Amino acid sequence: MRQQTKKTFMSKMSTLATISAIVLLGTTQAMAEVKARIGHAMPDTHPQAMAMNKFAELAATYTNNNVKVQAYHGGVLGSDEKQLQAVQSGTQELYIGTLSPLASKVKEVQIWDLPFMFQNEKEVYAVLDGESSREVFKKIEPSGLVGLTWTGMGFRNLSNSKRPVTKLEDVSGLKVRVMANPVALEPRKTIGANAVPMAFSEVFPALEVKALDGQENPLVHMYSNKMQEVQKYISVTNHVYTPVALVASKKFWDTLSASDKAGLQKAATEAGLLQRKYLEQGDKDVMGKFKAAGVEVNQVSAVELARIQDRVKTVVVKFAPIIGEDFVKKFYAEIDKVRSGS
Repeated sequence: MRQQTKKTFMSKMSTLATISAIVLLGTTQAMAEVKARIGHAMPDTHPQAMAMNKFAELAATYTNNNVKVQAYHGGVLGSDEKQLQAVQSGTQELYIGTLSPLASKVKEVQIWDLPFMFQNEKEVYAVLDGESSREVFKKIEPSGLVGLTWTGMGFRNLSNSKRPVTKLEDVSGLKVRVMANPVALEPRKTIGANAVPMAFSEVFPALEVKALDGQENPLVHMYSNKMQEVQKYISVTNHVYTPVALVASKKFWDTLSASDKAGLQKAATEAGLLQRKYLEQGDKDVMGKFKAAGVEVNQVSAVELARIQDRVKTVVVKFAPIIGEDFVKKFYAEIDKVRSGS
């Protein structure tokens, strides 16, 4: 009798152990698979969209399929500002785009709107991968964000529907959309444009009904967003380089294992480098596409660019103390180091 009771007891314990193992295994598997969304404003034909699709693929590869990222293009998750707010609050996991909406809290992000800092992409990429850009990522951490990588969006150029702009005086009176921050507004006003701050989602319809004359953005950005349908002239000025940052919600990031964090970081870095490559190729391709669409593309001469640069020097003097004198000096020093080849 005792032997039978013992066998029954051992059988029950074995069954309980099996059930516990199954439950534990199921729980472990459920915890291992993490779903995340990355959103941005660019349409699915833009190099950034292609790079983010690759990021999702790499994230799965480098986390052994533990982290499944879904990319959402074309602003379907909201404007840059709304997505940044969602990532800060933890209701969205990842975002790539401008950090300009943080300018009131993190003054250093405004430095990218200072005019004519860079001569070429080599200088840009050196700074994006340098100490100043890493410092900005440290500055945004208290806002609930974890910076994963900086990548490119391109040099900004001017488009409009009224007239060719080949010299400083041609800008006068043009109603041009700019990003809604003081550093972006000031240079355009300084050269005589009627600068209008506006969310990018509102720009195309405003151009369509002639409430705006023009806007300024990188060439690939313009073409992907169909500016050729509402703009007649493009002036190549390369007056500002706009980068974008791939950031994660700190709330989301803190839930990840060390290995998943490492995998996502690696995926972000590789996708960012790929985006730079796609953009450089896109800039070469898009010139012919604009001309084929009937858009007149004007190269602003070095002499005229020098005149514009001279006019907007006061902008740097005005905003350097606001951004932070030491930070601005360090930023420019990084550019000078690349330029001098040292």
